[in-house]
Amino acid sequence: MKNEPPYPIASVDHALHLATLLQQEGPMRVSDAAERLGVSPSTAHRLLAMLVYRDFAEQRPDRRYQAGEVLRPTVTTQAPVTLLREVALPHMQELADAKEESVNLIVLAGTEARFLATAESQSPQILRVGTRAGRSLPAHLTSGGKAILAALPTEDLTAFCDGDTEVDLPRLRRELARVRKRGFALNNQETETGLTAIGVRVRAPAHGLIAAVAIAIPTARFRRDRLPHWVSALATTASAIERELEARA
Repeated sequence: MKNEPPYPIASVDHALHLATLLQQEGPMRVSDAAERLGVSPSTAHRLLAMLVYRDFAEQRPDRRYQAGEVLRPTVTTQAPVTLLREVALPHMQELADAKEESVNLIVLAGTEARFLATAESQSPQILRVGTRAGRSLPAHLTSGGKAILAALPTEDLTAFCDGDTEVDLPRLRRELARVRKRGFALNNQETETGLTAIGVRVRAPAHGLIAAVAIAIPTARFRRDRLPHWVSALATTASAIERELEARA
């Protein structure tokens, strides 16, 4: 589990978070940055100015800021991340509070599963999974990544694995067949010791979008006999997100 440092430096945290947003989500206005960080526009402007000074960002002719030269070598997702996050987060928070576990929103970016947002439970439980927002992990190992990959056409999956020596394509195909049959994907300590996650896909054809929501559970609290309970709750959340996305299409 990743814990916050005992003496965090807020300004450094804001700057690093903002750099991550620019790298993974693309151009944004000062007002967008302020809203995402929960700071004033003047503070966001100063943070962006410092990132520009150090080549972590640059300002476009339309006055929006985008990732600078230092942050360029990354794969961006094609998902409409702002809309997806706005729609999904309230439903994710409702699920997190009901099940007292963290809930993540995930999209595919190249061969990686990118965590767009995390809704954390307000439960007083000491052992919990912290935020994964901004992180990227191999898609074929994460529950959300597997849920998305299981929805891809055969040729897209083959292209996804092309040249990646860490992916055993025949084995992955068998696992994804099970995901399609069961309707959920499981990551049992494949990406992090002590962490188990269950993921289901979110599909929004009108937006050309396939994403996933996943419950992240400390393995010590994970019980297989509760899988149907968790999967049912996830499916309800995914359906609610899909309906709202379609309504906004």
